[in-house]
Amino acid sequence: MFIALLLAVWRPGVHAQQAEPSLTDLAKQAKNPLPDIINVPMQHNFNFGSGPGHDTQYTLNIQPVIPFHLPGDWNLVTRTILAVINQPEIDPGQGSTFGLGDTDLSLFLSPPSSEAFIWGFGPIIRFPTASAEVLGGGKWGIGPTVAGVLTTGPWVVGALVNNVWSFAGDSTRPAVNQMLLQPGISYNLPDGWFLTTGPEVTADWKAPSRDRWTVPIGGGVGKVVQIARQSLNLQAEAYYNVERPAGAAVWTFTFTLQFLFPK
Repeated sequence: MFIALLLAVWRPGVHAQQAEPSLTDLAKQAKNPLPDIINVPMQHNFNFGSGPGHDTQYTLNIQPVIPFHLPGDWNLVTRTILAVINQPEIDPGQGSTFGLGDTDLSLFLSPPSSEAFIWGFGPIIRFPTASAEVLGGGKWGIGPTVAGVLTTGPWVVGALVNNVWSFAGDSTRPAVNQMLLQPGISYNLPDGWFLTTGPEVTADWKAPSRDRWTVPIGGGVGKVVQIARQSLNLQAEAYYNVERPAGAAVWTFTFTLQFLFPK
């Protein structure tokens, strides 16, 4: 139902006679932070070694990405991240908590550019949608975000960066000042296969210096497939956090099921 609604709302530039893109073309779009197609990644993250009990935290990030074509060859790309979290026990006797996390909405305005290099900029807005205190910051947030991607031959090389500051919300909760930097490199192989790395480097500028940074290293493999008339990207990655705050996960396994909707 959710995916059908997305298709119903977005119809710019649809040409019935347009040739079907190849699996390799779709793989490049799947790894593009500013794609020209609707796509909905469902990212399953298993964070091992979290908290005082060294438990496994599970986060499902639902990330619909919708591009809109504007006059003058400008584009607007919207990226929403809605988190569903199972948080293991943090304090003794508290038990685990399952529910919604905060929601981030990024709006990238992309000027006319070449097919090889695309970039965009705009705001990121954080909504305090967490269903429990332990699952979110309890703050409204806003900040700038920038993304760019270079596609050359089999390579897709890009990066996305943002910083969020809190400006309203629960006055009893700490203020937020957080950065996300996500470089991405993908190398495309025949038949929709690709190798990829896309670590999410984060900095909590409010935390003490020893607990400020999370720096993962790793990567994975993916493949774009066609099931009936639906294009899917299937992707598995593993990352080890070489730098992490106290109580953060030691390493993460990520499986992504990404629905692709070529024009």
